Amino acid sequence: MANKRSMIRLRMSQADAHYGGNLVDGARMLQLFGDVATELLIQQDGDEGLFCAYNNVEFLAPVFAGDYIEAEGEITHVGNTSRKMVFEARKVIVPRSDISASAADVLEEPIVVCRAKGTCVVPKGAQRKNNA
Repeated sequence: MANKRSMIRLRMSQADAHYGGNLVDGARMLQLFGDVATELLIQQDGDEGLFCAYNNVEFLAPVFAGDYIEAEGEITHVGNTSRKMVFEARKVIVPRSDISASAADVLEEPIVVCRAKGTCVVPKGAQRKNNA
């Protein structure tokens, strides 16, 4: 059954900053999408499965250390062993170091920072749930 959804939210740490200006590497968003995909596959099949390919990835806005990112995914198609998914990562909270070291703002409108489509596979023998 398609249309299963999953979401995680976490703060990008200083350890996530890879470039000058505390910029976070875009690959970190793909790592979050991988975690979301794993949860979706467990919900769908009772198995972590394997991520085969990203069909499309769009990096749309920068992410910085201190930003809170919400990564969401959805299974859009269930094949015999393949599961097609779509992902979106949004910035929902930003630090306000111009005010103080601990100030932050919740964004009225989240900023979409990354979108992707991908395909995962769960071998037939590993599918433990009824997918009918």
